[in-house]
Amino acid sequence: MQKKQKGLVWFRNDLRINDNESLTKAITENETVFGVYCFDPRHYEQTPFGFKKTEQFRAQFLIETVTQLKQNLEKLNISLLVYHQKTEDCILEIIAQNEINTVYFQEEWTSEETTVLENIKSRVPASIVFKATFNQFLFHPEDLPFSITMIPNVFTQFRNQCEKTIMIRPEFKVQALSKGNQIANETLIPSLKTLGFNHFIADSRTAFPFRGGEDEALKRLRYYFWETKKLSVYKLTRNGLIGADFSSKFSPWLANGSISAKTIYWKIIEYEQQIEKNDSTYWLVFELIWRDYFKYISMKNGNSIFKIGGILHKNYDWKTDESTITNWINGKSQEPFINANMIELQQTGWMSNRGRQNVASYFAKNLELDWRIGAAYFEAMLIDYDVHSNYGNWMYVAGVGNDPRDRKFNSKLQAENYDRQSKFQNLWLQQQLF
Repeated sequence: MQKKQKGLVWFRNDLRINDNESLTKAITENETVFGVYCFDPRHYEQTPFGFKKTEQFRAQFLIETVTQLKQNLEKLNISLLVYHQKTEDCILEIIAQNEINTVYFQEEWTSEETTVLENIKSRVPASIVFKATFNQFLFHPEDLPFSITMIPNVFTQFRNQCEKTIMIRPEFKVQALSKGNQIANETLIPSLKTLGFNHFIADSRTAFPFRGGEDEALKRLRYYFWETKKLSVYKLTRNGLIGADFSSKFSPWLANGSISAKTIYWKIIEYEQQIEKNDSTYWLVFELIWRDYFKYISMKNGNSIFKIGGILHKNYDWKTDESTITNWINGKSQEPFINANMIELQQTGWMSNRGRQNVASYFAKNLELDWRIGAAYFEAMLIDYDVHSNYGNWMYVAGVGNDPRDRKFNSKLQAENYDRQSKFQNLWLQQQLF
């Protein structure tokens, strides 16, 4: 009698059921399917630069996301096993205890993720099949008009060629399994305390007052597109600093895969067909292409994105003065606009795109501090941290990445242009006046 095929979906940064290629394949190819997510303790440890890899804001958002994923998988009659231990250990345990035939997962290529995968593969029977998918892109790697090694070093060249030649692939549609598929599941999603944090109350001033999870992402999309039609003015408002609606705020959900770039893209097309098509609707696609670009730059250059010389291998005289770094972090630099943005990040885990460009440029170009320290701090603090976008953007502003102009932001002029009445600065600096 032939054994039933059993598939394990190893969730990484694809914490959703809609447009999830790994999940869809697993359901199609197996009689029994269940998922696993690991809150790896290494993700909450201190890095060599002195910051935790993940701070409380993203940890809370991730807990909410995994909680919702578990609920949504249950509706498909699929159990999600959740562990707070090293990823290698929990996946090996599941494979051994449940006679898994195939492991499905989203492909990652940065060094830490690659090491984990190789550790797993080296410790399981050769009969176990590993099936990786690239489902985090707008432009699928197989559809690119050039090889990965030939990715242009200038974004505009990448965008122009991709837009001319690539048709965006359709979303994957998921089907429920029979009720008998679920297994006994006594695993628990860890609390903030378990991960090493105290409970906190969200700052009422935050521009990102949202919870984690796929349902929340889709709710935000409906609001921003259909209920308020804010998408129609996105290009005009995206450099705002205060409030939830000056930009789409999709990035945290995109970062952990609660929503896919393709889902957003096809909803934009639907919006353009039903409401209107203008520069703003295109500009959100433009930003999704930037996101893809940094992923491909990371794929092309490997660990160079983490090195001080960046992908250009440039030598600058970087400093590491602790008191200057501490002042930057705590909003005590010489520039009020920089300080306001840094306090916002410290208190909420969020900062606008305009703010990020300014504080990173100030850190690298004005203070001449080792840009990797700033990138590591962002990695710890940002709710929407994405390794490729974070290090890609930091290299860009530090002059060791993909900016052909090697620009430097004038924070006083930027404050005049984007915070002329000092509303943003007053919002975040007022507590320091007493």
